[in-house]
Amino acid sequence: MASPPGSAPLSDKPVNSANNAAANFTVESSGETTTMTFSGDWTGDAGLPDFAELRSACPTTAPSCLKLVADNSLLWDSNLQSRLFLLARHCEEQQIPLDTSALPDAMQKLLSLASSVKTEPSALIAAPGFFASLADSWRGIVKAGMDFVTFIGELIIALLRFCTGRSQTRIRDLFYFIEQCGPKALGIVALISVLVGMILAYLGSVQLRQFGAEVYVANLVALGMVREMGPLMTAVIMSGRTGAAYAAQLGTMQANEEIDAVTTLGLSPTEYLVVPRFLALVLVMPLLVIFANLVGLVGGALVAAGMDVNFTQFISQARSAVTLTDIATGLFKSLVFAGLIAVAGCQAGLQSSRSSAGVGNATTSAVVHAIVYLVVADAALNIIYNLLQV
Repeated sequence: MASPPGSAPLSDKPVNSANNAAANFTVESSGETTTMTFSGDWTGDAGLPDFAELRSACPTTAPSCLKLVADNSLLWDSNLQSRLFLLARHCEEQQIPLDTSALPDAMQKLLSLASSVKTEPSALIAAPGFFASLADSWRGIVKAGMDFVTFIGELIIALLRFCTGRSQTRIRDLFYFIEQCGPKALGIVALISVLVGMILAYLGSVQLRQFGAEVYVANLVALGMVREMGPLMTAVIMSGRTGAAYAAQLGTMQANEEIDAVTTLGLSPTEYLVVPRFLALVLVMPLLVIFANLVGLVGGALVAAGMDVNFTQFISQARSAVTLTDIATGLFKSLVFAGLIAVAGCQAGLQSSRSSAGVGNATTSAVVHAIVYLVVADAALNIIYNLLQV
């Protein structure tokens, strides 16, 4: 059954286009108006004029107007509609006025709906040059630095309010996050630490065995774990575990507009969401580092036992090598690392875009930034320790 003239076929049965005129269009010019009239059967894929033919018939310059007209014999579907959409885009780019008032109402509505979605201008612009890209990168670095300083300032103010008892931080949230980043992280910390201790012992034994000084492998493992590998490896583990979790949690809250709801209730997101996470990680990290040091010594002792150094000798030698200053330097590193991990995770989560892709990007950014912060801070602290001779 054929559809009424000037509209799309609405029958459930396919239209037999063999009995209809072939798809065609005619162009007439009158003054500053070019009329393009469509006729025939535009419901099949084969034999239809392509968009290039339609575009070549358009006026080339404004203010010439293009008027689209549907003949009474026109049968159409999405094949014609897609060509009209491309034609409308072409007229928009060339600033040619387009008149669709003579088209069927259904066709006008579909064309208006499709044209309401604008293309990204960046897709039509040529790639910027080297110096433009360099300037954009520099502006991005400056903006990231300003955002970091701003976030640190807000966090310091929130911590001062917490210390004076005027904060909106909930203590029960603090204990919840202590449980999340403390006891539940012991397994992975123990596994990595014992392996790191064994690796240090193996590396040292290769050289010390040449001098018959296998017992000094305890000095190497003890100092290496307490001063460097214990704090650093624990921080790397927590950046991938807890820092990413902070970013994912806050990023999801941002996507669900929960942070906006917190702000609407008159609460500070920094005090309500960031401070408990920051304090929990700062309080737990030194304890995790002490645990990592002990487990790392056990791993080193297992390797030393294979070099005829018994456990008592290993512990005695380690105690003579490590001082309270060495332990304090490692614990201070853990405090700095914990703060940097919490800042990286919370900042990335709060600045996440409101989409699932934004949450993923925030999580990735949190881990990458945290590891960069850790390496830079570790190098800076080692230089300071060397200057202070500690």
